[in-house]
Amino acid sequence: MDILTGLQDFIRESPCGFFAVAALRARLLEAGFTELSEAERWELSPGKNYFVTRNGSSILSFKLPAAQPESFHMIASHSDSPSFKLKPSPALWSEGVLRLNVEAYGGMIRSSWFDRPLSVAGRVLTDEDGALRQRLVCFDRDLLMIPSLAIHLGRDAGQDGKLSVQSELLPILGGTDAEAWTRLLEEASGSDAGHILGADLFLYCRMQPSIWGADREFLSAPRLDDLACCYASFAGFLAAEAKGHASLHCVFDNEEVGSRSMQGAESNFLDMTLRRICGSLGMDQEESCAAVARSFLVSADNAHAFHPNYAGKYDVVNRPKMNGGIVLKHQAGQKYTTDAVSEAMFKKICRSHDIAYQEYANHSDVPGGSTLGNISNTQVSVRSADIGLAQLAMHSAYETMGCADAERLARFSEAFYREPLPRVEGERGERNA
Repeated sequence: MDILTGLQDFIRESPCGFFAVAALRARLLEAGFTELSEAERWELSPGKNYFVTRNGSSILSFKLPAAQPESFHMIASHSDSPSFKLKPSPALWSEGVLRLNVEAYGGMIRSSWFDRPLSVAGRVLTDEDGALRQRLVCFDRDLLMIPSLAIHLGRDAGQDGKLSVQSELLPILGGTDAEAWTRLLEEASGSDAGHILGADLFLYCRMQPSIWGADREFLSAPRLDDLACCYASFAGFLAAEAKGHASLHCVFDNEEVGSRSMQGAESNFLDMTLRRICGSLGMDQEESCAAVARSFLVSADNAHAFHPNYAGKYDVVNRPKMNGGIVLKHQAGQKYTTDAVSEAMFKKICRSHDIAYQEYANHSDVPGGSTLGNISNTQVSVRSADIGLAQLAMHSAYETMGCADAERLARFSEAFYREPLPRVEGERGERNA
């Protein structure tokens, strides 16, 4: 299966982060990986492949070399996307219309959620014979809509800065049955509503991925940020054998809301996993610290493509194009972790394998966003670079990228995971003669 087809399938399977992790888990098990539990003792064997999940929404996969790892090659992305989360007891019946009460999850282009087929996906916790059971729930049909206000009733309707989630963005579920939500949730979860003790449920856009353009060069789909990087880097991870170093593929939740959660990039998930790998393989503290110090993290989260209708929002030189190659991201304030050393190492890998790349820097008067690289580095401090795939309409309900770029990231990831890192001489600060 080619990367572009696989990416579209992965997006369809992943209406929210819980389903994205479930889809990765299924692929890992099919590839022969062994599943670990954080709550149990790890007995790892050199040369074997493993993975561990946390909260059902973050997952770390790793391949071990035949001997103790000299270093760790890591690529990190995230499973979540901006959306709306259902509040407790969400059903609202008024004037013969049933709506669902929601709140914003992450920063999004709110107006992009109007007039699109929507549905609900996530997880519920049920009480079954005295035990709590987690079930993934997806209403796999067009279920909801957030209709926009007719222009005749408000000439400034739909402007993002004026949209209220509480009063203007509640989705309509039905118009005949005030109890429809309870009935639908029971059907989807297979449990009586009284047995449901907890829920994390999100709206998701039902529009299907679409390849378009004069030469069919563009892909539009929901949740490209960051499922595109997640899937493409995962494909490279599966394809590469670990030799000398250990390879880790990291997918964290909650990047869109700051990563400060037990399963986010600012948690101890990665740090504890590295410690347990080293401990299980018999590495002492000195060997473990040295291996981490020789390691490298690639933070893979999509980047802004140049939008010709808004040229003034971009840097005058560093303007990535869709289908122009993997984007290397720079920011003086450390929102992106790329520095001269990690920049050079990234470019050397790309040039060695004829992989197109380009560079992004913010307009100096536009602060831009951040990602998980610098946050992860507060927990596991290693050399790091921030990269992504150039896309338009970031944080829209329906985003756009170039068809050629996902395959480039898969090739880069395979090379990064397979080969030793380029040597860096003079890094201790020696002055040139």
